Amino acid sequence: MSREDRELTRSRQAVADKLAGLKTEVRTLLKRYGVEKPKGVGDRWGVGHRRWLERLVVPGGVLGTYGAVCLGSLLAQIDALEQERKHLDEHVRALAKTARHAAAVKRMQEVKGVGTLTALTFRLELGNPARFRNRREVGAYCGLVPTQPESGETTDRKGHITHQGPPRIRRVLCQATHVWVRFDPAARATYEWLLSRNPKKRKKIAIVAMMRRLAIRLWHLAKGEGLPEDRPAASASPGVPRQP
Repeated sequence: MSREDRELTRSRQAVADKLAGLKTEVRTLLKRYGVEKPKGVGDRWGVGHRRWLERLVVPGGVLGTYGAVCLGSLLAQIDALEQERKHLDEHVRALAKTARHAAAVKRMQEVKGVGTLTALTFRLELGNPARFRNRREVGAYCGLVPTQPESGETTDRKGHITHQGPPRIRRVLCQATHVWVRFDPAARATYEWLLSRNPKKRKKIAIVAMMRRLAIRLWHLAKGEGLPEDRPAASASPGVPRQP
């Protein structure tokens, strides 16, 4: 994987981060002035919502003179970044179709929730998939394995995930996992099984576990291998979903 290829997906993610930050600034500005989104304007940042925001850019209106000026500036910056995002998306799609990436990206896109940007980012941040010997190494590289106690004592208690490895890979995995468990019946069943084991431990733990499963699944696909359920299975406990 070339450094130049990674620059593209990282730039695309940086633009998305800046957009999210600007939209947060807009919400904060409106909150300071006590302005709430009225009913009937549609989803947040949809067409109707944007038109409503643009109507607030009126000097002397509910935002006053300079509040309106600041909102207009934020909206202009958002418009510019959205155009830049579209420009980068065109290059991302073109890169994904090149001979060095097309086959792997296509295989990974077979997983519900994994689009072109997610597949390409995962591939580029992971590097050569053949360098990982097993699923444990993949999970560790993605920073999705629990930390171990440093005291040297033997215990079954696990800490938080390590967060080692590229944070960009965890970000795209998190976004894709929420879609995966929503629209893939098998993934949904595994997710619900994880929740049933300890429902008091919050949904976040189950999502992180599914992120690790998705990372392993994409690793198999990036290598061009069949998924574990497509190959002869080792012994598995009855009623327990096998990890992909």
